Amino acid sequence: MPRSLIRKNPSDFKTLALFVEATAEGLSYQSVGMPLNFAQTLQKRRQVDVADTGRFGLELANLGVSVRLTLQWQGRDYWVLVRQRRQDRGDVVLKLISGYVPAHEVNLPLHTAIQEVAEECLLETPEGWLGGRFNETWLPAPYISALHYREALPFRLTPNSGAARPVRCGSQPLLERPRAYVHLPTASLQLVYDLRLEVPKEAKSLSLFHVDERLEGDQLVARLDRKRPDLYLIPLTDGQPCAELYTLNKDKLHAASTRGLHLAESFAVQEGWVVREERIRWKDWLKQQGLSEPDKESRLKRLTGKARQIFRKVVKRKNTST
Repeated sequence: MPRSLIRKNPSDFKTLALFVEATAEGLSYQSVGMPLNFAQTLQKRRQVDVADTGRFGLELANLGVSVRLTLQWQGRDYWVLVRQRRQDRGDVVLKLISGYVPAHEVNLPLHTAIQEVAEECLLETPEGWLGGRFNETWLPAPYISALHYREALPFRLTPNSGAARPVRCGSQPLLERPRAYVHLPTASLQLVYDLRLEVPKEAKSLSLFHVDERLEGDQLVARLDRKRPDLYLIPLTDGQPCAELYTLNKDKLHAASTRGLHLAESFAVQEGWVVREERIRWKDWLKQQGLSEPDKESRLKRLTGKARQIFRKVVKRKNTST
Protein backbone atom coordinates (compact mmCIF):
# COMPACT_ATOMS: atom_id res chain seq x y z
CA MET A 1 0.00 0.00 0.00
CA PRO A 2 1.40 3.46 -0.89
CA ARG A 3 2.85 5.28 2.10
CA SER A 4 2.06 8.94 2.73
CA LEU A 5 5.29 10.86 3.40
CA ILE A 6 4.24 14.49 3.64
CA ARG A 7 1.22 16.75 3.15
CA LYS A 8 1.21 20.37 2.00
CA ASN A 9 -1.32 23.13 1.53
CA PRO A 10 -1.24 23.96 -2.21
CA SER A 11 -2.36 27.53 -1.52
CA ASP A 12 1.03 28.12 0.16
CA PHE A 13 2.76 27.85 -3.24
CA LYS A 14 3.17 31.08 -5.20
CA THR A 15 4.92 31.71 -8.50
CA LEU A 16 5.27 34.59 -10.95
CA ALA A 17 4.43 35.27 -14.58
CA LEU A 18 7.38 36.22 -16.81
CA PHE A 19 8.31 38.44 -19.71
CA VAL A 20 10.85 36.71 -21.94
CA GLU A 21 13.07 38.24 -24.61
CA ALA A 22 14.90 35.88 -26.97
CA THR A 23 17.54 36.66 -29.59
CA ALA A 24 20.14 34.66 -31.49
CA GLU A 25 22.70 35.55 -28.80
CA GLY A 26 20.72 34.52 -25.70
CA LEU A 27 17.52 34.61 -23.69
CA SER A 28 16.53 36.78 -20.74
CA TYR A 29 13.49 36.79 -18.49
CA GLN A 30 12.08 38.88 -15.68
CA SER A 31 9.06 38.50 -13.44
CA VAL A 32 5.92 40.56 -14.00
CA GLY A 33 2.86 41.22 -11.88
CA MET A 34 1.90 39.87 -8.49
CA PRO A 35 2.56 36.35 -7.17
CA LEU A 36 0.08 33.73 -8.41
CA ASN A 37 -1.20 30.60 -6.70
CA PHE A 38 -1.24 27.25 -8.49
CA ALA A 39 -4.82 27.58 -9.78
CA GLN A 40 -4.14 31.05 -11.18
CA THR A 41 -0.99 29.78 -12.87
CA LEU A 42 -2.85 26.91 -14.54
CA GLN A 43 -5.38 29.39 -15.96
CA LYS A 44 -2.53 31.26 -17.65
CA ARG A 45 -0.96 28.14 -19.14
CA ARG A 46 -2.66 28.50 -22.53
CA GLN A 47 -1.31 27.98 -26.04
CA VAL A 48 0.83 30.83 -27.37
CA ASP A 49 2.75 31.24 -30.61
CA VAL A 50 5.64 33.21 -32.08
CA ALA A 51 6.35 34.28 -35.65
CA ASP A 52 10.12 33.85 -35.32
CA THR A 53 11.41 31.02 -33.10
CA GLY A 54 14.82 32.68 -32.78
CA ARG A 55 13.76 36.23 -31.83
CA PHE A 56 10.69 37.30 -29.87
CA GLY A 57 9.30 39.01 -26.76
CA LEU A 58 6.51 37.20 -24.95
CA GLU A 59 4.67 37.12 -21.63
CA LEU A 60 4.50 33.61 -20.16
CA ALA A 61 2.60 31.93 -17.33
CA ASN A 62 5.47 30.59 -15.26
CA LEU A 63 9.06 29.39 -14.93
CA GLY A 64 9.75 25.67 -14.67
CA VAL A 65 12.95 23.71 -14.08
CA SER A 66 14.00 20.22 -15.14
CA VAL A 67 17.12 18.18 -14.39
CA ARG A 68 18.71 15.93 -16.96
CA LEU A 69 20.18 13.78 -14.25
CA THR A 70 22.98 11.37 -15.16
CA LEU A 71 23.34 8.59 -12.59
CA GLN A 72 26.84 7.16 -12.24
CA TRP A 73 26.48 3.65 -10.80
CA GLN A 74 28.80 0.63 -10.95
CA GLY A 75 30.98 2.11 -13.66
CA ARG A 76 28.21 3.10 -16.08
CA ASP A 77 26.09 6.19 -16.71
CA TYR A 78 22.29 6.32 -16.92
CA TRP A 79 19.76 9.05 -17.54
CA VAL A 80 17.12 9.20 -14.81
CA LEU A 81 13.46 9.59 -15.84
CA VAL A 82 10.31 9.63 -13.72
CA ARG A 83 6.78 8.54 -14.55
CA GLN A 84 4.11 11.17 -14.10
CA ARG A 85 0.38 11.36 -14.68
CA ARG A 86 -0.06 14.98 -15.76
CA GLN A 87 -3.49 15.97 -14.51
CA ASP A 88 -3.45 19.31 -16.32
CA ARG A 89 -2.74 17.62 -19.69
CA GLY A 90 -4.55 14.31 -19.23
CA ASP A 91 -1.64 12.04 -20.12
CA VAL A 92 1.06 9.79 -18.65
CA VAL A 93 4.68 10.34 -19.67
CA LEU A 94 8.23 9.63 -18.65
CA LYS A 95 9.91 12.96 -17.99
CA LEU A 96 12.95 14.56 -16.46
CA ILE A 97 12.84 15.42 -12.78
CA SER A 98 11.07 18.78 -12.83
CA GLY A 99 8.90 21.29 -11.03
CA TYR A 100 7.55 24.82 -10.85
CA VAL A 101 9.88 27.57 -9.62
CA PRO A 102 8.39 29.42 -6.62
CA ALA A 103 8.24 33.22 -6.64
CA HIS A 104 11.12 33.66 -4.19
CA GLU A 105 13.49 31.55 -6.35
CA VAL A 106 12.76 32.97 -9.81
CA ASN A 107 16.22 34.58 -9.80
CA LEU A 108 17.88 31.38 -8.49
CA PRO A 109 16.22 28.43 -10.31
CA LEU A 110 19.25 26.17 -9.73
CA HIS A 111 18.21 26.00 -6.06
CA THR A 112 14.76 24.75 -7.10
CA ALA A 113 16.31 22.15 -9.42
CA ILE A 114 18.48 20.73 -6.63
CA GLN A 115 15.49 20.53 -4.28
CA GLU A 116 13.49 18.69 -6.96
CA VAL A 117 16.20 16.00 -7.10
CA ALA A 118 15.98 15.58 -3.31
CA GLU A 119 12.17 15.38 -3.41
CA GLU A 120 11.62 13.20 -6.49
CA CYS A 121 14.61 10.82 -6.63
CA LEU A 122 15.01 8.58 -3.58
CA LEU A 123 17.90 6.14 -3.16
CA GLU A 124 17.40 3.29 -0.68
CA THR A 125 19.88 0.84 0.85
CA PRO A 126 19.21 -1.76 3.57
CA GLU A 127 20.70 0.68 6.11
CA GLY A 128 18.44 3.56 5.12
CA TRP A 129 17.89 6.29 2.53
CA LEU A 130 20.83 8.24 1.12
CA GLY A 131 21.21 11.95 1.68
CA GLY A 132 23.01 14.06 -0.88
CA ARG A 133 25.40 16.95 -1.43
CA PHE A 134 25.62 19.47 -4.25
CA ASN A 135 29.29 20.41 -4.35
CA GLU A 136 29.78 21.30 -0.67
CA THR A 137 26.13 21.99 0.18
CA TRP A 138 23.88 19.37 1.78
CA LEU A 139 20.63 18.71 -0.05
CA PRO A 140 17.43 18.90 2.01
CA ALA A 141 15.98 15.69 3.43
CA PRO A 142 12.31 16.43 2.69
CA TYR A 143 10.85 13.24 4.19
CA ILE A 144 13.00 12.99 7.31
CA SER A 145 9.89 12.79 9.51
CA ALA A 146 8.77 9.61 7.69
CA LEU A 147 12.00 7.97 6.42
CA HIS A 148 15.34 7.09 7.99
CA TYR A 149 18.17 8.88 6.20
CA ARG A 150 21.73 7.62 6.55
CA GLU A 151 24.12 10.19 8.01
CA ALA A 152 27.10 8.69 6.20
CA LEU A 153 27.60 7.89 2.51
CA PRO A 154 25.84 10.81 0.80
CA PHE A 155 25.51 10.76 -2.96
CA ARG A 156 27.25 13.63 -4.77
CA LEU A 157 25.48 15.95 -7.18
CA THR A 158 27.72 17.95 -9.53
CA PRO A 159 27.08 20.08 -12.64
CA ASN A 160 27.96 18.87 -16.12
CA SER A 161 28.97 21.38 -18.79
CA GLY A 162 26.21 23.88 -19.53
CA ALA A 163 24.43 25.05 -22.68
CA ALA A 164 26.24 27.15 -25.26
CA ARG A 165 23.83 30.11 -25.31
CA PRO A 166 23.49 32.14 -22.10
CA VAL A 167 20.25 32.56 -20.14
CA ARG A 168 19.80 35.59 -17.88
CA CYS A 169 17.39 36.64 -15.18
CA GLY A 170 17.28 40.34 -15.94
CA SER A 171 20.93 41.15 -16.60
CA GLN A 172 22.30 38.39 -14.34
CA PRO A 173 23.58 35.22 -16.10
CA LEU A 174 22.25 32.01 -14.53
CA LEU A 175 24.68 29.67 -12.80
CA GLU A 176 25.60 26.40 -14.57
CA ARG A 177 24.18 27.64 -17.91
CA PRO A 178 20.91 25.66 -18.23
CA ARG A 179 19.35 24.86 -21.59
CA ALA A 180 16.21 26.96 -22.10
CA TYR A 181 13.08 26.58 -24.20
CA VAL A 182 9.66 28.18 -24.34
CA HIS A 183 6.94 25.53 -24.35
CA LEU A 184 4.24 27.03 -26.54
CA PRO A 185 1.30 24.75 -25.53
CA THR A 186 1.64 25.74 -21.85
CA ALA A 187 3.07 29.27 -22.24
CA SER A 188 5.96 28.44 -19.91
CA LEU A 189 9.72 28.98 -19.86
CA GLN A 190 11.56 25.76 -19.06
CA LEU A 191 15.16 25.58 -17.84
CA VAL A 192 16.99 22.24 -18.08
CA TYR A 193 20.02 21.75 -15.83
CA ASP A 194 22.54 19.04 -16.69
CA LEU A 195 23.62 17.41 -13.41
CA ARG A 196 25.47 14.22 -12.44
CA LEU A 197 24.66 12.01 -9.46
CA GLU A 198 27.46 9.78 -8.19
CA VAL A 199 26.49 6.92 -5.87
CA PRO A 200 29.14 6.04 -3.25
CA LYS A 201 30.77 2.67 -3.95
CA GLU A 202 30.00 1.53 -0.40
CA ALA A 203 26.25 1.84 -1.00
CA LYS A 204 25.15 -1.74 -1.65
CA SER A 205 21.82 -3.29 -2.63
CA LEU A 206 20.59 0.02 -4.09
CA SER A 207 16.95 0.62 -5.06
CA LEU A 208 15.52 3.72 -6.74
CA PHE A 209 12.09 5.24 -6.16
CA HIS A 210 10.23 8.27 -7.45
CA VAL A 211 8.03 10.31 -5.13
CA ASP A 212 5.61 12.77 -6.69
CA GLU A 213 3.05 15.09 -5.16
CA ARG A 214 -0.60 14.71 -6.13
CA LEU A 215 -3.54 16.91 -5.32
CA GLU A 216 -5.93 14.97 -3.08
CA GLY A 217 -8.87 17.07 -1.98
CA ASP A 218 -7.43 20.31 -0.66
CA GLN A 219 -3.93 18.94 0.02
CA LEU A 220 -0.80 18.05 -1.93
CA VAL A 221 0.23 14.57 -0.80
CA ALA A 222 3.59 12.91 -1.48
CA ARG A 223 3.38 9.09 -1.46
CA LEU A 224 5.91 6.27 -1.78
CA ASP A 225 4.64 3.18 -3.61
CA ARG A 226 7.13 0.29 -3.53
CA LYS A 227 5.10 -1.70 -6.05
CA ARG A 228 5.42 1.16 -8.56
CA PRO A 229 8.88 2.69 -8.15
CA ASP A 230 8.18 4.97 -11.16
CA LEU A 231 11.86 5.84 -11.62
CA TYR A 232 13.48 4.63 -14.83
CA LEU A 233 17.00 4.46 -16.27
CA ILE A 234 18.21 4.84 -19.86
CA PRO A 235 21.81 3.54 -20.13
CA LEU A 236 24.39 5.65 -21.94
CA THR A 237 27.28 4.50 -24.13
CA ASP A 238 29.98 7.11 -24.71
CA GLY A 239 27.52 9.72 -23.46
CA GLN A 240 24.79 8.74 -25.94
CA PRO A 241 21.48 7.12 -24.91
CA CYS A 242 20.67 3.51 -25.74
CA ALA A 243 17.25 2.19 -26.79
CA GLU A 244 16.72 0.46 -23.43
CA LEU A 245 14.75 1.21 -20.28
CA TYR A 246 15.20 -0.24 -16.78
CA THR A 247 14.22 0.02 -13.15
CA LEU A 248 16.72 -0.67 -10.36
CA ASN A 249 15.89 -2.80 -7.33
CA LYS A 250 18.47 -4.12 -4.87
CA ASP A 251 21.38 -3.68 -7.29
CA LYS A 252 19.54 -5.48 -10.11
CA LEU A 253 18.39 -3.86 -13.33
CA HIS A 254 14.97 -4.96 -14.58
CA ALA A 255 13.93 -4.31 -18.18
CA ALA A 256 10.84 -2.09 -18.43
CA SER A 257 8.23 -2.23 -21.16
CA THR A 258 8.26 0.59 -23.72
CA ARG A 259 4.98 -0.40 -25.37
CA GLY A 260 2.83 2.68 -25.95
CA LEU A 261 5.36 4.80 -24.07
CA HIS A 262 5.51 8.59 -24.41
CA LEU A 263 8.24 10.97 -23.29
CA ALA A 264 7.62 14.53 -22.16
CA GLU A 265 8.14 17.52 -24.44
CA SER A 266 11.74 18.12 -23.35
CA PHE A 267 12.66 15.12 -25.58
CA ALA A 268 10.89 16.58 -28.61
CA VAL A 269 12.57 18.68 -31.30
CA GLN A 270 13.47 22.23 -30.27
CA GLU A 271 13.17 24.92 -32.96
CA GLY A 272 15.25 27.94 -32.04
CA TRP A 273 14.04 28.76 -28.52
CA VAL A 274 10.70 26.92 -28.69
CA VAL A 275 9.20 23.45 -28.36
CA ARG A 276 5.78 22.94 -29.94
CA GLU A 277 4.96 19.36 -28.91
CA GLU A 278 3.16 18.19 -25.76
CA ARG A 279 4.95 14.84 -25.82
CA ILE A 280 6.78 12.46 -28.15
CA ARG A 281 6.34 8.72 -28.65
CA TRP A 282 9.25 6.56 -27.50
CA LYS A 283 9.51 5.05 -31.00
CA ASP A 284 9.61 8.49 -32.62
CA TRP A 285 12.27 9.66 -30.17
CA LEU A 286 14.40 6.62 -31.03
CA LYS A 287 14.17 7.50 -34.74
CA GLN A 288 15.04 11.09 -33.91
CA GLN A 289 18.17 9.84 -32.10
CA GLY A 290 19.06 7.36 -34.84
CA LEU A 291 18.45 4.43 -32.47
CA SER A 292 16.69 1.11 -32.87
CA GLU A 293 15.41 -1.16 -30.13
CA PRO A 294 17.51 -4.29 -29.43
CA ASP A 295 16.43 -7.49 -31.15
CA LYS A 296 13.92 -9.47 -29.15
CA GLU A 297 15.29 -12.70 -27.79
CA SER A 298 13.70 -15.96 -28.85
CA ARG A 299 11.11 -17.42 -26.52
CA LEU A 300 13.42 -20.30 -25.64
CA LYS A 301 16.32 -17.97 -24.80
CA ARG A 302 14.15 -15.96 -22.41
CA LEU A 303 13.20 -19.05 -20.47
CA THR A 304 15.54 -19.89 -17.63
CA GLY A 305 16.35 -22.74 -15.29
CA LYS A 306 13.63 -25.29 -14.67
CA ALA A 307 11.18 -23.66 -17.06
CA ARG A 308 13.64 -24.13 -19.94
CA GLN A 309 14.16 -27.80 -19.07
CA ILE A 310 10.39 -28.42 -18.95
CA PHE A 311 9.97 -26.71 -22.31
CA ARG A 312 12.65 -28.90 -23.91
CA LYS A 313 11.08 -32.07 -22.49
CA VAL A 314 7.67 -31.10 -23.91
CA VAL A 315 9.18 -30.43 -27.35
CA LYS A 316 11.08 -33.75 -27.23
CA ARG A 317 7.94 -35.73 -26.32
CA LYS A 318 6.00 -34.02 -29.07
CA ASN A 319 8.64 -34.92 -31.65
CA THR A 320 8.88 -38.58 -30.56
CA SER A 321 5.09 -38.99 -30.57
CA THR A 322 4.90 -37.79 -34.17
